[in-house]
Amino acid sequence: MTQPSSPSPTATYRLQLQPDFPFAAAERAVPHLAELGVSHLHLSPVLESVPGSTHGYDVVDHTAVRAELGGERGLRQLAATARAHGLGLVVDLVPNHMAVPQPAGLNGPLWDVLRHGPASPYARWFDVDWDGGHDGRLLLPVLGGPLGDELPHFVVAADDGVLRYHEHAFPLRPGTEELPLPRLLASQWYRLAWWRLARSELNYRRFFTISELIGVRVEDPEVFDATHRTVLRLVRDGVIDGLRIDHPDGLVDPGGYLARLHEGTGGRWTVVEKILTGDERLPASWACAGTTGYDALRHIDGLFVCPQGSGRLFSHYRDFVTPLADEGGDWEETVRRAAYEVVTHDLAAEVERLVRTAARISGRAPRPGDHAPWALRQALRELLVRLPVYRPYAADPTRAATDAAMLGRAAAGARGAFRVPEEARAVDLIHDLALGRCPDEPDDGGGHGDTPDAADRADRADFAARFAQTASALHAKSVEDTAFYRYPVLLSACEVGGDPGEPALGPDAFHAYCTRVQRDWPTTGTVLSTHDTKRSADVRARIAVLSECPDRWRDVLGSMAEAAVCGVGSGVDGAGPADPMVSWLAWQTAFGLGALAGGAGAERVAPAVHKAAREAGLRTSWTEPRADYEEAVTEFVHSGPCGPLGAPLAALDAELAPFIRANVLGAALLHLTMPGVPDLYQGSERLHTALVDPDNRAPARFRPELLAELDGGAAPLDLSAEKLRLTATALRLRRRRPEWFGAAASYEPVRAEGPAADHCVAFCRSGRVVTVLTRLSLRLVETGGWWDTGLRLPPGGPWRELLTGREVPGGALVGLSELLADAPVALFAAE
Repeated sequence: MTQPSSPSPTATYRLQLQPDFPFAAAERAVPHLAELGVSHLHLSPVLESVPGSTHGYDVVDHTAVRAELGGERGLRQLAATARAHGLGLVVDLVPNHMAVPQPAGLNGPLWDVLRHGPASPYARWFDVDWDGGHDGRLLLPVLGGPLGDELPHFVVAADDGVLRYHEHAFPLRPGTEELPLPRLLASQWYRLAWWRLARSELNYRRFFTISELIGVRVEDPEVFDATHRTVLRLVRDGVIDGLRIDHPDGLVDPGGYLARLHEGTGGRWTVVEKILTGDERLPASWACAGTTGYDALRHIDGLFVCPQGSGRLFSHYRDFVTPLADEGGDWEETVRRAAYEVVTHDLAAEVERLVRTAARISGRAPRPGDHAPWALRQALRELLVRLPVYRPYAADPTRAATDAAMLGRAAAGARGAFRVPEEARAVDLIHDLALGRCPDEPDDGGGHGDTPDAADRADRADFAARFAQTASALHAKSVEDTAFYRYPVLLSACEVGGDPGEPALGPDAFHAYCTRVQRDWPTTGTVLSTHDTKRSADVRARIAVLSECPDRWRDVLGSMAEAAVCGVGSGVDGAGPADPMVSWLAWQTAFGLGALAGGAGAERVAPAVHKAAREAGLRTSWTEPRADYEEAVTEFVHSGPCGPLGAPLAALDAELAPFIRANVLGAALLHLTMPGVPDLYQGSERLHTALVDPDNRAPARFRPELLAELDGGAAPLDLSAEKLRLTATALRLRRRRPEWFGAAASYEPVRAEGPAADHCVAFCRSGRVVTVLTRLSLRLVETGGWWDTGLRLPPGGPWRELLTGREVPGGALVGLSELLADAPVALFAAE
């Protein structure tokens, strides 16, 4: 942990900037957000990006603030208005990649590389393997079909030195303007190719599998300085107070990058979008305040999943869907199959680059392994698919032992995939290179292999970095973007950082996590909803209730008989038989959104279900879309979950409303009072039901008049207003008493006593704040309620409940039926 040099935020509020919500719109929201109680605005990327971008992660110019948002003048005006209201700015920074835009000239450095090739002063900016085939050229997979078919669509503008192809424009290599078209194309520093060649032939690093985003080499000090100069100037000028770092796992050396950034910012509060899995820990050496908070999301959500009920829900899912084990019938097998598909198909080019590098290193070894390319390729694939985390960190000594043990276990499994034990030695080579070790040097102290030459050292460093980067892309694409959509048992568990195979976590696990965070990363970020979550927190809170009533969910679907299943029909050419998996997913999606009837709900649910089906890749996909299948899915959503057949959902929704309320308010209160700095996504201070992007990236809408009414003493009339009152109360307490929640604060579990103790989660912050909430409230009611279960508030006090004003003496054992008589949550303070 690295403590920031300036005060950490008490809470941040994420705004998705876009042309329809520029700096001026954010500025107009400042008075309301200051009144809400946050300390900082958290802005999506602000540097120049592709025109019309609704997210800003497709940066084209690091030297300028985005004109469509209002430019640097607009950003400075926003910062001034925010500061006048006591707020600072945290900005999202994208160091890993830039856009390959249309036209390419929007990205000036890339344009220069395309014109001048490796001789360009910007060639060092981009992670290009110039020796990776294509006669030393950069592959650009932008053509709609094979090159020969597309030749009529090329236009050479010789006077401008530009080659045009539909909306694309590319620079011509000097001196080639007058060549015949075939020779002209062959003479450029780039090779224009059919888009389908990207997966196997690409020779530049990209963001995951998105060829429109090219990797940037920020590990080069010159590139770091050039790409960070504007942002660091804005930090020094006091415009920017903190940073969120996007996708650090794409970088060669995240720890080294963060150290350089820490120095450049003077130690400003910085969090990183690092997604931890299982028991993984953030590297202690990283110069940052912590993660953006997906690990907190996992521990909060898990509290509201019933372990027994989720198991029974899986049984009903299996009966309804009848999936194969590796197509949603077993979580681990589903993940493994998805990983094999991604590593052999989508990431084939990345794997081949590693194969070439490993072959060169092996050939130079004093005892060459004679590893065939196929053996190296298989060893790479088998090792990569067995990594349980996003990536190893070979350059980080604090992770050396952990990563060595993890890769050792993966290598043991990978060897078993070879029929001939001697050929499995390729796994040993890949294992050592992934850890940054020299392969198989002699023990006699002599020979030319003792001291690797510069080329060998460069290749080994390159391999370790590329292996880690490929591992990160593989995990993201195979788990988040594939397996999550093939295992829709409980959709609330299919979230970034989540574990659908083990969706439930108990109070002990939550308290252990919070204790560790307060000790190790007390100013880390925490989130419940983001621009990247597949479902907002309140959608997940609704769906989680189904784990408490799996038989009722079964009965709802069963009441509709065959109408509950999307009837694609076997007669539709190429679409296959009916699809119960997408049907299960559609019904849960509609229930989570609360879109019980009418076109408005269907217009949001249908695109989300389409995206899920394409990401799953079982019946349709992004590269092979099946129009007939997708039309059938759309019709099913309109007539079923969001149509006349959705009436049973409405009845279930009304029946479960009290328990949905408990989940929504409980998760919100945990997020706002647990260790760390809570980041609220735009609109989530109220009831916020949003699905996967683009649904969750609509321009922000605010209700300042509602907050004013509540502040004036009006009682909340619905769950949305109730959540707003709770959120404002907790945020204002954090801002008023930052020492109770910050780096010097403390965290102590408060244990309930009695037969229903496991249904209560409570903790005390710094001896002055007590959070109390109900979990698994439906099961609590079904077992008779709280009975004589009580909670002993810490000594001191009196403790005043901030939502109702009631007081409770310190040290007294109070029945939870009394303590939570008005609401499923309570927030006490001893001021």
